[in-house]
Amino acid sequence: MTITPTPGLLLALILAAQPLCAADLLVDNVNGYTLDGTGKLQRFEALLIDKGKVVASGSRATMRQAAGDAKVIDGMGRTLLPGLIDAHGHVMGLGATSVQADLVGTPTLDAAQARLKSYMADHKDGWILGRGWNQVTWKLGRFPTASELDAVVGDRPAWMERIDGHAAWASSAAMKRAGITRNTKDPAGGRIERDAEGNPTGIFVDGAMDLIARRIPSPTAAQNSAALTAALEQMASVGLTGVDDAGIDLSTFKLYRRFADEGKLTARIYAMIGGTGADFDAISKGGPLVGYGDDFLTVRSVKLYADGALGSRGAAMLAPYSDDPKNSGLLFNTPDALTAMIDKALGKGYQVGVHAIGDKGNRETLDSFAAAYKKHDGRALRNRVEHAQVVSLDDIPRFVELGLIASMQPTHATSDMNMAEDRVGPERIKGAYAWQRFLKQGTRVAAGSDFPVESANPFFGLHAAVTRQDHEGHPPGGWYPDQAMSVTEALRAFTLDAAYAAHQEKTLGTLEPGKWADFILIDQDIFTVDPARIWSTRVLGTWIGGRNVYEQAPAKVAVMDARNALQELAQD
Repeated sequence: MTITPTPGLLLALILAAQPLCAADLLVDNVNGYTLDGTGKLQRFEALLIDKGKVVASGSRATMRQAAGDAKVIDGMGRTLLPGLIDAHGHVMGLGATSVQADLVGTPTLDAAQARLKSYMADHKDGWILGRGWNQVTWKLGRFPTASELDAVVGDRPAWMERIDGHAAWASSAAMKRAGITRNTKDPAGGRIERDAEGNPTGIFVDGAMDLIARRIPSPTAAQNSAALTAALEQMASVGLTGVDDAGIDLSTFKLYRRFADEGKLTARIYAMIGGTGADFDAISKGGPLVGYGDDFLTVRSVKLYADGALGSRGAAMLAPYSDDPKNSGLLFNTPDALTAMIDKALGKGYQVGVHAIGDKGNRETLDSFAAAYKKHDGRALRNRVEHAQVVSLDDIPRFVELGLIASMQPTHATSDMNMAEDRVGPERIKGAYAWQRFLKQGTRVAAGSDFPVESANPFFGLHAAVTRQDHEGHPPGGWYPDQAMSVTEALRAFTLDAAYAAHQEKTLGTLEPGKWADFILIDQDIFTVDPARIWSTRVLGTWIGGRNVYEQAPAKVAVMDARNALQELAQD
């Protein structure tokens, strides 16, 4: 193996000629990769850590010489990567899926009904909650109806959120409890689907979802704690050491802070406050919370919405949908209202991330940032467009002008390729999921998944970014492959640039000296394996701040110290 002389390696070479440095952990015998601060890929065989932070990286012999009495982990030649960061997820939503009906991946309406019936066998009382259906996958050519849900749940209130979280399917009992009738008006930024006679069909899109969601009993404190614990366990198992949580309320903020105080967080959470209303006022009283509990909790960002989602045709489009000429989607706010919210957040020193899916939603977002900057030039806050999914080609250069980060989710492209071009047509699709258009103009792309909309597994995202194919290799050659990333670009989007998007690139995102030792061991080398297999990568162990938070028997902790290990190496 050729070892590139990284800054960590150069430091190690200096240390080797001096007394042994302070270190309490040596991760030895690994096929290590990291980026440096410029994004260049570096290699190493061993990683030296002290008090949870990286001291140096380099060859096995050099690191062992410098390690002194440090404990040794034998990586057994496995590939080591920096911990992966999801730049856009929903932690409590992920945890909630562990106790709700899971309709993700159901191929037909019948299959979804069967899965729901099975779920009900163990959940006999109260509301029936679930998530994950997709009428496009079901090939219905329409949304499902309340009567089709009633056929399974009977007279129980049921609420099934669509896979994208921007529409929901209600039973007749749920609509009755919420007082929904044909006379119920569509709220601003929302739509109630109706039949030919004007009666609600059971589908509620975007802003209309709250008409029923607010009637659902809130989870108890114990249920919320259990959901957070389940989410953290799942994240650790797939190699996520950090997540930008895209929209929290006051109660979730308090829960995260309690878990941080009790040492229970096993991922670093960069939380975005949902909106600029009462919860923002309460959370922001003391200003941004940065690096709380050894950098496990940061709250210095706000999440806003411009529009809905593409799959439910709620994304706001400049022209009508190609497959629904009477529909141009939904804007959640007037331009003045969105500008005012951005201005309020910037004025208190908070970064702003705006959910924007359609080309009109993205344009409104760009216009509102430009207007808000006239009062508060917040470019230094590294503001973000969350999703930036379908953007007019004329608007993509404005991301550079406005200093915006594109927070994008690679698996959205491979999940949406079965309907996206139907929705927007052959011209608008050129500005959709356009990762290379952003990268080539110098815009940072922070990659995430939007879990639980998509799987939390970041290797699914790395695979989608590199191949633009599904797990069966479709379509051949990839969907609009000119927008695919290299493996290095994809890794950067899930590490260094995800950290940059959270103002954390000086402490996270790479395994450079002085940064937190957040890393994972995996079962294959993503740089040499067939790209079509990247999605199948298994995480063998996850460490955060040098502490093992997940292990699937990936390595053995040697009982010897590094001095004895050095002697063993010399004998090999």
